[in-house]
Amino acid sequence: MIFKTRQEPPELTILRVLNKRMELPEDEKLYYFKLKKGYEGEQYFDSLLLQSLKGERLILNDLLFKFDNTLFQIDSLIISQHTVHTFELKHHEGDYHFENDDFHSSSGKKMKNPVHQLNRSETLFRNMLNNLGCQLPLEPKLVFTHPEFFLYQAPRDLAIIYHPQLNRFLKKFNSKPSKLNAWHTKLAEKLVAAHIPKSPYSQIPDFSYEKLKKGTTCSSCNSFFVGDEGKKLVCKDCGCEEDIESAVLRSVKEFQVLFPERKVTTGVVWEWCGVIESRKKIRRILISGLVLKHHGRFSYFE
Repeated sequence: MIFKTRQEPPELTILRVLNKRMELPEDEKLYYFKLKKGYEGEQYFDSLLLQSLKGERLILNDLLFKFDNTLFQIDSLIISQHTVHTFELKHHEGDYHFENDDFHSSSGKKMKNPVHQLNRSETLFRNMLNNLGCQLPLEPKLVFTHPEFFLYQAPRDLAIIYHPQLNRFLKKFNSKPSKLNAWHTKLAEKLVAAHIPKSPYSQIPDFSYEKLKKGTTCSSCNSFFVGDEGKKLVCKDCGCEEDIESAVLRSVKEFQVLFPERKVTTGVVWEWCGVIESRKKIRRILISGLVLKHHGRFSYFE
C-alpha cells in the first residue's frame, strides 16, 4: 500500500517549463536533465514495486527529514512487519569502476560515492527512528535502476542492487511474510508528519515574464510552431493534433507554475498562449475549465 505518493519535484516542474521558454544557463540545463533522469528512475522503481510487492507493507516515497540539525533524504521507504527498508535510487548509465573509495566513469570523471550518502542517511535515520520509539531493524540499499549501468571492481559487501538483480531481490523480499498492525500505521504517520515538504536547496534560475517566449507549445514535441485550426491546434513540425481547450488549459497550468502569485485573466492568457487570435475564444475556454472570480470591476480565474 502506498502511504505517501511521489510527486514530480516542484523544482523539476518549473525547470521543465523554463527549458521550453528560455535558454537555460548551461549549468542549470545540466541540473535539469539530472533531475529529469533521476525522477524517471524513481518512477521506474515505483512501478516495479507496485507490480511485484506482496504482503502487507507501507510504501513512503520522497521523504526529506531534518534530524540533529542535518537534512537528509530518503527516496523510497518500505515498512514491513519486522523491518524498515530504505532505498537510495540512482539512474546513472554507462560504465564506472570503483577505485580509492570513489566511482570513476570510463571518461575518467570522478563521481561522488553514493554509498557514502546511503551510510550518512542510514546513521541519521536510525537515530531518528530510535527517537520515535521504533526499534525495528533498518535495512538500507543503494539501487541502480538504469539497465545500462555497470560498476567494475566494486567490493562485494556493498549494499548495492543493480538493475539485473531487481527481480531476484523482490522475489526474496516477498518470500518474507508481513502482517501489519496499528503501530506500523502510526509510525508511517509520524514519518509523514516529520517530512519537510519544500527543500531549502532549490536551484531555480532568475527569470521574468517579459523575457520568456510566449506561445502554446506542441504537447508531443514542445515545438512553438503550432497553428489554430478551429477546434484543434496542429503542430507544423510533428503533425500532432490537440484539442484547443486542452492546449490552452495546459498553457495556463504552466503559467501558474511559473507565476503562482499572478492573476489569471483573459488578457494575460491571450498574450501567454499567443497562437489564438480570438480573446472571446480564450474567455470561453477559461469559463468552461476554471472558476470565474469577481473583484469589484475586475474578474479573474482560479
